[in-house]
Amino acid sequence: MLDVCLLGTGGMMPLPRRWLTSCMMRYNGSNLLIDCGEGTQIAIREKGWTVKPLDIICLTHFHADHVSGLPGLLLCMSNAERTEPLTIIGPKGVERVVNSLRVIAPELPFPIEFIEITEPERTISLKGYRIEAFRVHHNITCYGYSVCIDRAGRFDADRAKALGIPLKFWNPLQKGQTMTDGETVYTPDMVMGEARRGLKVTYTTDTRPVPVIARMAEGADLFICEGMYGEPEKAEKAKEHKHMTFEEAAKLARAAQPKEMWLTHYSPSLLKPSLFLPEAKKIFPNTVEGKDGMSVELMFEDEERCI
Repeated sequence: MLDVCLLGTGGMMPLPRRWLTSCMMRYNGSNLLIDCGEGTQIAIREKGWTVKPLDIICLTHFHADHVSGLPGLLLCMSNAERTEPLTIIGPKGVERVVNSLRVIAPELPFPIEFIEITEPERTISLKGYRIEAFRVHHNITCYGYSVCIDRAGRFDADRAKALGIPLKFWNPLQKGQTMTDGETVYTPDMVMGEARRGLKVTYTTDTRPVPVIARMAEGADLFICEGMYGEPEKAEKAKEHKHMTFEEAAKLARAAQPKEMWLTHYSPSLLKPSLFLPEAKKIFPNTVEGKDGMSVELMFEDEERCI
């Protein structure tokens, strides 16, 4: 099961009832955060979640509405008595940018490890997450992220018995380990079935609609996509500032065919996104108006999905 919460849906500036864009995911006791705009730590508290098990922060880019909440969040994690390392992933310069923000949070009880992305696409595996970063098209370097939970095939006990594999090796083999018993070597493929369908959430914001987004979001369980402007008359403004409209986001979703798309990163002038949702739903029916605090429990195929 993968928990996903859209903590904030605002772009550019926080509003009284709308925090800046950020998204948190929880899997197997570990939390992952994408972006950290001003107020993110408050949004996490309002949701009733905690920052202590936050192991990974993925930054899309370095505009203030996506990183200005970092100092407060890091201090909040410090006050939660976290000591385990934190990994921060982001575009070239991520260590310099984060350390500049840490001028007001210089002493932390946990180390920060940085992963700098310079390639158009990169895959990183950490804490059970497979994170696929892909460069999008904004007015500064910006990345989208697909967060995947892979799922191994079922363990075949009958096959293990037939092969005479000692019981003590069954659990390690299920975990992907190769085991040796004297001169005999047992490998996971001997007892594991075909890999089962896992889970995937694709998140992208601050970009024009480019083909890589649809490709990376293909078949996602959840596609979280920028909808900066809902008004059709703002299409030219979206092009000028390298953002997207609801219609453009819906066309990407139609190409990618995720199970569902949530819109996010609304312009401060877009006070009622719901007014413009019907036109987007004509293009991709499973388009949803993202709202602060909206969450979902994504379940594996043989489990039940909960909202």
